[in-house]
Amino acid sequence: MRSSSFAVLRSLADGTFHSGEAIGRALGLTRGAVWLGVREIEARGLRVFKVRGRGYRLERPFDALDASTVRRKLEREGAAVQLDVLDECPSTNALLLDRSAHGAPSGTAVACELQTAGRGRRGNRWVTGLGDALTFSLLWRFETSPAALGGLSLAVGVGCVRALARLGSSGIRLKWPNDLVLDGAKLGGILVEIGGETHGPCVAVIGVGINVRLPEATRRGLGQPVTDLAAPGVALPARNDLLARLLTSVLEAAATFARRGFAPFREEWQRSHAWQGQRVRVVVAERRAIDGVAAGVAEDGALLLETARGLERFHAGEVSLRRAV
Repeated sequence: MRSSSFAVLRSLADGTFHSGEAIGRALGLTRGAVWLGVREIEARGLRVFKVRGRGYRLERPFDALDASTVRRKLEREGAAVQLDVLDECPSTNALLLDRSAHGAPSGTAVACELQTAGRGRRGNRWVTGLGDALTFSLLWRFETSPAALGGLSLAVGVGCVRALARLGSSGIRLKWPNDLVLDGAKLGGILVEIGGETHGPCVAVIGVGINVRLPEATRRGLGQPVTDLAAPGVALPARNDLLARLLTSVLEAAATFARRGFAPFREEWQRSHAWQGQRVRVVVAERRAIDGVAAGVAEDGALLLETARGLERFHAGEVSLRRAV
């Protein structure tokens, strides 16, 4: 989408009628440019009502991200985050990886209103539409080697659960190694990408995506059970509040991990483990399947599986975890 279309979207965000003339005057756009902006908004899945003599109105208010609002909230929390909020980008992780190569410091973060080429673990796509989700990435520099960061995504998961609980979203569980689940369906995910020297130091870009309000058509097209924060009867947190709280909590998790590793998070992670004590199937890279009982995680974040051969360990790069058939 063009930047002018995002400006039109923010003009309509309150969900009331605005004339094309008034929008154009406020933004310095022609009425034709406003019309094109409305067309682009609709092409991204948002419904716009058009009434002669009254103008345009979104079907429902749009919860737009606002950098200055989030920065004020981060300052109140004492979170040392250098935040950019973008209208659109392919991937917040890819953008921060590039910035890390040019010296961006720990605590640099990027959030994006519309991410067009989001990535998940094992090459999967992370699909979002306008306002459907919250996607952001945080950069953190570690003095250790990349091999020492095996449990980082799990520590970040604990941080996310803490943040969401503070905002009133309870019952969120963790699926090894990087998913957040609610009532058995995927709510969000974490993607940690690491670069640096073999023996250190290294840099981690921590990407987080949380489903906020998914349209039914999006759910049907994803091919797996998914859910969002918009539960009936539960107050949905504003995305600016959600971003500030999650960034604060992920920052705290990264700082603690840098000092003490995964050990301080291990018990809390296991209390939130969605499949703790249940029969599961681990599929190894070469397609070999191993069934057993999920016995938690080790101090380095490795999955522990009770099998017929005894207690076995698996690392995230090697395997995927599923329910036993």
